[in-house]
Amino acid sequence: MRVTKAMKTCSVVMATGALWVLSAYPAFASSHRESPALTNMPKVDATDLYLFRSYEQGREGYVTVLANYIPFQDPYGGPNFYQFDQNAMYEIHFDNNGDGKEDLTFQFRFKNTSKGAALQVGDKKVKIPLLNAGPIGDVNPATLNVRETYTINAVRGDSRTGSAAAVTNAGTGAAEFDKPTDNIGEKTFPQGYEQYAQKHIYNVNIPGCNTPARVFVGQRKESFYIAVGKIFDLFNLNPLGPEYGGNENNLEGKNVSAIAMEIPISCVASQDDPVIGAWTTASVRQGRLLNPAPSGFNNAAKEGGAWTQVSRLGMPLVNEVVIGMDDKDRFNASKPTDDAQFANYVTNPTLPALVQTLFPAAKAPTNFPRTDLVTVFLKGLSGLNQPKNVVASEMMRLNTSISPTPVASQNPMGVAAGDNAGFPNGRRPADDVTDLSLRVAMGALCVLTGDNDALKVGCKPADAPAGGLPLTDGVRKNADSYLSRFPYLNPPIPGNRAGTDSAATSGTAGQ
Repeated sequence: MRVTKAMKTCSVVMATGALWVLSAYPAFASSHRESPALTNMPKVDATDLYLFRSYEQGREGYVTVLANYIPFQDPYGGPNFYQFDQNAMYEIHFDNNGDGKEDLTFQFRFKNTSKGAALQVGDKKVKIPLLNAGPIGDVNPATLNVRETYTINAVRGDSRTGSAAAVTNAGTGAAEFDKPTDNIGEKTFPQGYEQYAQKHIYNVNIPGCNTPARVFVGQRKESFYIAVGKIFDLFNLNPLGPEYGGNENNLEGKNVSAIAMEIPISCVASQDDPVIGAWTTASVRQGRLLNPAPSGFNNAAKEGGAWTQVSRLGMPLVNEVVIGMDDKDRFNASKPTDDAQFANYVTNPTLPALVQTLFPAAKAPTNFPRTDLVTVFLKGLSGLNQPKNVVASEMMRLNTSISPTPVASQNPMGVAAGDNAGFPNGRRPADDVTDLSLRVAMGALCVLTGDNDALKVGCKPADAPAGGLPLTDGVRKNADSYLSRFPYLNPPIPGNRAGTDSAATSGTAGQ
């Protein structure tokens, strides 16, 4: 089989995404509820990380990073809805020299404040039980009863011991930002929720950067798409069926909370190497003391002690389906430089064997250790998104010198379809990471690279009998299913329309 340049790039995209599907299949929703500990802490559960060159018109010189948290949000989940944890620290880390360590970290801390809104009831003034006392249209209006704000610190060097300085509003100099209230419904937001939410997109100054960045933090419609229900049920689907419309997207009716940043490339990439790596983490305090008689707002517990990392996400699905059940919490507490301890889950993955058990015609690859997966999973692909001086470590990697692809030309199969600005060279909202990962798990890289030793993947077509099969979960979206502007993820489903036919299509995708 002759290996063309297109096939080489195809193998690049698939390989980097492969690792995150290679183990315990049942948790297959990117990184939703992926570890035992996080099922008890949904507010700090990172669900998806996106990293790409901005493709909004006129913003091509920027990198966008989206870190989604708080999975499976029912739009009608009031009265408190889905606030970030004010006792946690959410971080986005960047490695710009390939050593597996953070060089720049953005730390987000949240604060929820009750205004104590009350109504005169008879001869008494009584506090209301709702987040708002009337319609909302502006930032922090008088009708908003609970105000959620956040601060951002930029840390150079180690995220705990490095030099920290506040990110500030480029217009006002303020270091505190308002987060929009979740989409309660049309009566609450009579002028339209997205018009209200856009007032919370801030131009910000990052210490050490000459060009302002943009920040948005708020609720969005769930961006990940997958036939998760049928996959849970022992892959109860036709893996060789239609790639579009073969199954329902079971996350279509959910919302998520996003931390979005658009950063000038010059602020995040080094002059020596255009490849950057990114991952997001969430940490909580080591100690928690429950208050047996809480009074006031958010005063049910006191927390203290050192920060303890409990969530980590770079490439999608790594902890979800690569790491064994007993090590999931340990992976979430680990750093990329310590990833050698999890090597067995990559070199001897279980998902291909499971697929063969359920579908005997789909023979699992026979090359062990799976060096085809190890190379791209921990280093990126040479010539695409591998740093010059890379140290093996798991994270999302992006070559910032590759121009973004316009929305109309984006292909959800990314590099595999000749779209080098897509997965695994970073990840955009529409990139079909599920299908790509299924195929690579079954050896697509071995088939596509053939016997070309120059590609150094360590396997050949004979090692992967099912490596050429177009495996799919039957769910796929295109770039025009999402916004074509920052923050790219669609407006959240309003709470009063949840469960209706219109809920799935609410928003302004592609605008």
